[in-house]
Amino acid sequence: MEQANTLIIGASISGLASAASLQKQNTGYIIIEKQNQAATPWRNHYDRLHLHTSKRLSNLPYKKFERTIPRYPSRQQVVDYLDDYRKEFNISPVFNTEAISVKKQGDYWITETTNGSFQSKYVVMATGPYGKPKPIPFEGMETFTGKILHSCEYKTGKDFRGQKVLVAGFGNSACEIAMDLFEQGAIPSMTVRSPVNVIPRDVLGVPVLELSLLMSRLPPRVADMISAPLMKWLVGDLTKLGLKKKPYGPLEEIHRNKNVPLLDIGTIQHIREGHIKIYQNIDYIEAKTIHFTDGKKEDFDAIVAGIGYYRDYAEIVDVDRSRFEDLQVCAGKQKYFGKDGLYFCGYWISPTGQIREIASDAQKIAKDIAKKESLAKNSYP
Repeated sequence: MEQANTLIIGASISGLASAASLQKQNTGYIIIEKQNQAATPWRNHYDRLHLHTSKRLSNLPYKKFERTIPRYPSRQQVVDYLDDYRKEFNISPVFNTEAISVKKQGDYWITETTNGSFQSKYVVMATGPYGKPKPIPFEGMETFTGKILHSCEYKTGKDFRGQKVLVAGFGNSACEIAMDLFEQGAIPSMTVRSPVNVIPRDVLGVPVLELSLLMSRLPPRVADMISAPLMKWLVGDLTKLGLKKKPYGPLEEIHRNKNVPLLDIGTIQHIREGHIKIYQNIDYIEAKTIHFTDGKKEDFDAIVAGIGYYRDYAEIVDVDRSRFEDLQVCAGKQKYFGKDGLYFCGYWISPTGQIREIASDAQKIAKDIAKKESLAKNSYP
């Protein structure tokens, strides 16, 4: 059984940030990763993906993006940054090692993996809030004569040039995929089941999440009421585009449902200009024809399901379920933060930027572990 002061489970953004932060506190750790490389999710995303948060709010602890990188880095630029980050801090994950169970036994945590067991005083869960992709649920999909894929399998619109493609969903990935399809010569449409919130990525040249920071101390409903006139002026009337508006604002959406509203990077303009057509929810599929709930029907060559992922609250950890309720708030407000030496990094969906919150969580966790280590050392006679 391998010994570690702290075991970090996961070597993507949260795990790398936690490792660097523990190093700064001169605290030992081992970091394990189920894949054969770090930051695998970012390597597997579709080619066109860009950060929707500015680089100023998206760097990990102790290392900024280079000045030459644009305000909103591309997927590859993020991968390069994470590779440089790992090398700069000499972070060496134990790869091909998937955690199967995490249990407290006496004074230590025992983590069983596909590559042996680890004993540690502290555990940092850094596997992220989203687990496996949701299954594609469309009635009659087995009869569809074209290609159906989840958004996690989508790479580039070049694969669909000249084809009519229906994108299901209206989240950030679905909307950027629809744009990519149009830019690469496909003919995209979108099917939208639920009411939506849309906010521009930038407001008069300022990243909208920087404005969110200014209002983050207000109750979400109050902040939404204050910003509503500006958002309506910037975004316009969504109902004229065939979309339905949620009865509450984007910050309350995050607070209520832990869902991120659309940070629009141009999809709405493409819809206005007729480059992307909007349909209601899918009723059923019959061969290449898709029937919608409002009675309309249309033939398509492919479907990309941007329907999201199951929320994963690190349930391999053997603790009372109330620990996972803690992940509905940031680390600084968690009731059980660090209890029994267990920490969670990057699970709260932040209205002011996920990577920014991860960087903050990682440093809080590292400082708390270092404090406990110092107290334990000084308690010896």
